[in-house]
Amino acid sequence: MRKSLSLALAATAVAAAAVSGASAAATPDTVTAAPDSLKWRPCPQKTESQKAESQKADAPRLECATLHVPLDYRDPDGRQIEIAVSRLASKDPSKRRGVLLTNPGGPGASGLGYPALLAGTGLPKDVLDSYDVIGFDPRGVGRSTPVTCDLTPRQQARGNFPPYAHTAAGVAEEAPYARAIAEQCATSRTAWMRPYTTTANTARDMDRIRAALGEPKVSYLGASYGSYLGAVYTTMFPERGDRIVLDSNMGPDGYDLANFRLLGRGMEDRFPDFAAYAAAHPEYGLGTTTKRVTAKFFELAKRLDAEPVGGIDGTLFRGVTFEGLYADGLMPKLAGEWQALDKGKPLPTPPLSENSLASHFYVTCGDSRWPGKVQDYQRNTAIDRLKYPMLGGATGNIKPCAYWPDNRVEPPVRIGDRGPSNVLMMQNERDPGTPLVGAMKLRRAFGDRAVLVTADQGGHGVYPFGRNTCANNTVTAFLTNGKRPAEDLACAAEPKK
Repeated sequence: MRKSLSLALAATAVAAAAVSGASAAATPDTVTAAPDSLKWRPCPQKTESQKAESQKADAPRLECATLHVPLDYRDPDGRQIEIAVSRLASKDPSKRRGVLLTNPGGPGASGLGYPALLAGTGLPKDVLDSYDVIGFDPRGVGRSTPVTCDLTPRQQARGNFPPYAHTAAGVAEEAPYARAIAEQCATSRTAWMRPYTTTANTARDMDRIRAALGEPKVSYLGASYGSYLGAVYTTMFPERGDRIVLDSNMGPDGYDLANFRLLGRGMEDRFPDFAAYAAAHPEYGLGTTTKRVTAKFFELAKRLDAEPVGGIDGTLFRGVTFEGLYADGLMPKLAGEWQALDKGKPLPTPPLSENSLASHFYVTCGDSRWPGKVQDYQRNTAIDRLKYPMLGGATGNIKPCAYWPDNRVEPPVRIGDRGPSNVLMMQNERDPGTPLVGAMKLRRAFGDRAVLVTADQGGHGVYPFGRNTCANNTVTAFLTNGKRPAEDLACAAEPKK
């Protein structure tokens, strides 16, 4: 969800025969083989960042276990892979009503520590008492059986964010790089996992987690890509979901080409909030009006395209800016980064982990088909540079998915309105990573199954990280006592403190 720019632009969703009608859907999803029992133990900590995280939140209480699941659910007794699962048990068993499965987004982001992060950053006590909060690393990620594309450090530093293409020639220049990444993934030592590392199979893994926990149903809280994962789960297993909360919603087709291009719209929706912040803080020297701050953006992007500063070119500058729009609390840092670049001072640019980037490609490219012709992306960038000039030349550009081997084992899941009315969708009006327009499409696909709550605020992520009391209270009430608005609800903006 909020892990990194590269995942956001990949985040931190899949294929399955549509439950809404395809007869093939029932085959893997009705398998009832007995799952492993989960043997809980303290979660391992290997990195300094993990150790630092354990000093806050409830990480010391977090327990971990390993679950074995089929690589291919059409062959449940065949090759198995591991799924790493975590649990933050309810502090008050007398109030416990079940389990709350969680996912922070991605794809490619670890979710093992997410329950502790939620507890440490505002998940209300009533929710923590009501549920064992469950996290997991999706298949291919982290402590689950991991995937790789054998990416070099230089490729990791590039991330999954294509260069900003100013011309058709820029797209053609990127095509060989995109093809090379796709070929590396297809020939890596974990290429045997590639056809099966999809959102639909992750949803099946989630249902195995439910069964291993001994629960007839699970509640769910997922954000960003996690919203699509939750939508797929409740479509494939509609009767096994209890209370489903989808936060910062992707469209009903998940992380496909259309969704990636939509990030240009998200940046245009959200940027005025940052421009207003920077204009109100003249100490940064970025302009005293929103118009001047906007002009400074294009000035810096053009200058860095011509002469990068410490490895930060125009594309990375656009990406740094996009990532800084994810939360109001990031705006002072973003303004400082602009100020530094304006003065020719470099910024630190830590690369994505190889596994995060590889698993992102496995899922996004495996879930849906992307156009395979360079001309399609040349047309897209030409359109999106005009519609969304801040980011459209990058989000319209070609990616490795254009050259992904076409050996998918099943079609994408089709999100529909069949199932109980137990879905609560939460959405900021000015979300850069999952724009409101995509959430509206998902809302229409769900029909009477869902209610959409919008908050008049910017940023990526509503609950529990946001400051809108109306929105936060709505989710808490739904999770704790089942109360959900009777119809779509608009939460007004709250005064800034």
